Amino acid sequence: MISKTAKSAKKMSQVTPLETPINEQVLLMPVKPLKVLITRPKAKAQQLALLLNQQGIVNTSQTLFDYQKNASAHDIATALENADILIFVSVAAVEFAHASYPLPNNLSQTIFAVGNATKKALQAIGMTTILSPPPQQEHSEGLLKLPQLSKVIGKRIIIFRGNGGREHIANSLTLRGAEVRYIESYQRVWRTLPIIIAEQWRAQKINCIVVTSNDILLALLKYLASTTNSTDNYWQSQCLWVVVSDRIEKNAKALGLKRVINTHGASSQILCNTLQALSCS
Repeated sequence: MISKTAKSAKKMSQVTPLETPINEQVLLMPVKPLKVLITRPKAKAQQLALLLNQQGIVNTSQTLFDYQKNASAHDIATALENADILIFVSVAAVEFAHASYPLPNNLSQTIFAVGNATKKALQAIGMTTILSPPPQQEHSEGLLKLPQLSKVIGKRIIIFRGNGGREHIANSLTLRGAEVRYIESYQRVWRTLPIIIAEQWRAQKINCIVVTSNDILLALLKYLASTTNSTDNYWQSQCLWVVVSDRIEKNAKALGLKRVINTHGASSQILCNTLQALSCS
């Protein structure tokens, strides 16, 4: 009998052809052998690392922040009593809300997830009817394109998220006539990395960095600037940066990064497909 873990690993190892075209000019630049730095939160970093290991792609992970619970059971219970629509923007938003106040699986509100991973997290706690954007649109803009959010005049909407973050969803729904509130079910606690970590990345010849949010991008660039000689522009001009949205791509280029690949999706499979294509180019 094949174990559940083995079945999962087998499924994850079935890498499909790359769906997102990669800028040909970037591909012409040498990146072999590809050595990847993953900066995702721990659980997602482990998932991507497993896929890359199965493809023989050298990688190392460095989580830049940790999560901790931020909302009370009373806050969540009160929000649920007075909401028509619930929006969950991340797996952590689901897990920490549920840890603080076990979410009933028979909620009457219309429930949205910003992406498939968040949808699966909701399904894992027993929820079945969840609306989410299609693949390649698993972001704020994709969520807002859903027809079920086009007419929300007078609707009371609760967005479950971490502390801080984008205001785009809330601002857009407010303009559409909704009453929007946040439940910040968790907060990020950013780590202070010693200089030696950056030195290890150079020693490991890291030449590709995966970044999945603007906050991570800004924190990482600030750290690298503080640990790198001002005349050394390796990270800006030679390292390849793999990002997951147009917004992060635009910011990365504005911050001086020369080699930026946009996967247009943040799932581990999409990221792995892109990195596999780069490693084979």
